[in-house]
Amino acid sequence: MNKNTDMRKYWILVGLFLAVMIVSAIHPHDYFTWTLEVFPAILGFLTLCLTFNQFRFSTFTYSLILIHCTILFIGGHYTYAQVPVFDWIKEVFHQSRNNYDKVGHFAQGFIPAAITRELLIRKEIVKSNNWIAFFTVCICLSISVLYEFIEWFVAIVSGQSSEAFLGTQGDVWDTQSDMLFALIGATCMVVFIAKIQDKQINKTI
Repeated sequence: MNKNTDMRKYWILVGLFLAVMIVSAIHPHDYFTWTLEVFPAILGFLTLCLTFNQFRFSTFTYSLILIHCTILFIGGHYTYAQVPVFDWIKEVFHQSRNNYDKVGHFAQGFIPAAITRELLIRKEIVKSNNWIAFFTVCICLSISVLYEFIEWFVAIVSGQSSEAFLGTQGDVWDTQSDMLFALIGATCMVVFIAKIQDKQINKTI
């Protein structure tokens, strides 16, 4: 595959990222929550742009990153507690809460696992596949814990205006279950998707 074809794929991903971000910014639930929710996606996008010439991930990993960003943009637009499709699921299956945030936290483990795993492999930081899987899951769980710390800090600083950002919906165990879903997401990535990613990495190298 030539470089021009590769670049077209990257530009398509960039275009999709910008399109979804712009749509999510049109009349969101409130702009304070939108800013908090989409900031990690925008920061990640800028980081990837700045490091693109130094380290280029596989198209597979970039595509997963776009999916994660889309999840963040949807959560930012509606707030995680009020995503319409998951309100419908809540009613149909008689759930006690809107569980879209669990999709977000699963992705918070799954997609960073893909990023971490590719970095560990291509930078040859760890040689053993078992240790790569172990460190990948540990790093992703650490990221999840850090994010919960950030949410805690935002809640203290902004007070009641942070309620939509936290999205606990009255669940006293929300923080713990968020980290559990991130752990499940990271584990699923290294168990079920590792071989697929390996093939994509080999195409990139």
